[in-house]
Order: sequence, then structure tokens, then C-alpha cells
Amino acid sequence: MPQYRELGRSGLQVGPIAFGGNVFGWSADEKTSFALLDAFVEAGFNLVDTADVYPAWVPGNRGGESETIIGRWLQRSGKRDKVVIATKVAKWAEHPGLSADNINAAVEDSLRRLQTDVIDLYQAHEDDDAVPLEETLGAFARLIQAGKVRAIGASNYSATRLRDALKVSADYNLPRYETLQPEYNLYDRAGYEAELEPLAREQSLGVISYYSLASGFLSGKYRSADDAAKSSARGAKVVQQYVNPRGLRILAALDDLAARHKATPAQVALAWLIARPGITAPIVSATGVE
Repeated sequence: MPQYRELGRSGLQVGPIAFGGNVFGWSADEKTSFALLDAFVEAGFNLVDTADVYPAWVPGNRGGESETIIGRWLQRSGKRDKVVIATKVAKWAEHPGLSADNINAAVEDSLRRLQTDVIDLYQAHEDDDAVPLEETLGAFARLIQAGKVRAIGASNYSATRLRDALKVSADYNLPRYETLQPEYNLYDRAGYEAELEPLAREQSLGVISYYSLASGFLSGKYRSADDAAKSSARGAKVVQQYVNPRGLRILAALDDLAARHKATPAQVALAWLIARPGITAPIVSATGVE
């Protein structure tokens, strides 16, 4: 069984890998999603990350599909007490931004879709500099007081704005962002390591990194332009972004370590993240139980 870690100072204990729920209702249908969630929990993990907007980008979807599938799984499986549910607000056209009114409306819809009374971790999906931080954090505070949210987090914030938000929480005696969700993996390092990592460690924030496998590149799936067709959704973009001399050097190092440890490149890339000081749980998606 994996060793659990605390998300910031929230009191929430999670396994060292989070399941990325963006695939639910996109590359994983409901039946597959249920099987994935069952396998994830059976393996001893518990943090499931989603957002109200997931996966609105799929033709025929409008958003909310991921939360809806998770909610149906919670009802059918009876495993609500075995998981920590994290969702987000701000990026969906139906509930954009971080005004108090929008947060209040969005949380009710998320609770309804998730079929739960409380969201364990409610995250600002992106910064909204048009709304005072006091208003946003005040709205989150009232949700915590009402028992609808247990802890709050920030995704896609700059170090400057995150520091400002933490100061507002301290100055106004408001709940603070306990977690940070940045892009971070063995290839994409500078954006997090330069300013966000020192701040997160200084403030004891839980870090839930996304694109942990660089959209699948660090699994070794994409090694040349010919591999672009291996994923209809984003293969060409992955090849264009990562198949270059630096990316291929990283893959060679992963291949070497994987061979030495009888592991896969993806396992090595995730083990590196899990062992990185300050990282609580990298987010990983899957579309098959294997």
C-alpha cells in the first residue's frame, strides 16, 4: 500500500499519485471510467482530480461530464469515504472567473453532479485578476464554514499572485490555498522550479503536478515524427513539442534507468516526481486498467 501524504496543512491525507479525471467522458467512457476508478482505489490510491469544465473540448460535450461520471461512480460503488475529491472552478464558459457570485453558483452545480455533500479540495482553476483576492478567498471561506468544501487550492497561478493570495489569507484571517497545481515533469521544469517550488516549500503547500508524463511523451510512446499518429487527439502536438535533441536525451536516460530497474520509462518519470521534495502527488491519467 502506498504511504499517504498530507495535502499542505489541510489535514487531507492522499496517496502519492492522483488520478486525472479529464479523460472521463472523453477518451474513457462511463464503463471504462468506473473500472479505472475501482482499480485506482483497490491499488490503495485515493485522490481524484477533476474540474467543472472537463471535458468541454470534446465535440458534443458541454462540460461537467467528468464530474457527472465520478458522481455516478460514487453512488454505485459506495466508495465516497475512500476517496478525496478535488475539482475546480473558473475556466468553464458556463461559470467563468472567481467572483463570489460565480463561485457560489459553480460549487452548487459541482456538488450536484458529483452527488456529494462536500468537495474535499476546491481549486481556483486559474487566476482572475479582475476580482479582488479578498472577494475570492472570502467566498471560499464561506463555503468552508458551510461545510460544502474542506480545503482550497490554486492552479495555474504565478508565484507573485500566489504569494499575494497567501498574504491576503493571513492579513484577513481567511482560509489559505493549501495546494498548488502547476505543470511539471522531467521535461517542463523551469516554470515550476524557478519561483513556485521555493514558495511551495517555504509555505508547506501540497503540490499536485499536472502533465506529469508530458502528455505521454515520457512514456516513450513518441520518439519520431512517425509516432504522431499514435494518439489521434494530440500525437502531432506532442511530437512537435518534445521530439527534439533535449527530449530524446531525456528518453535515453529514462530507457537506461528503466532497464536497470526492470521498470518502464513512465514508472521512472513518475518515481522521480514522487521523490521530488515538495511534490505531494503527480496527476496521471489512464484510459485502460492495464
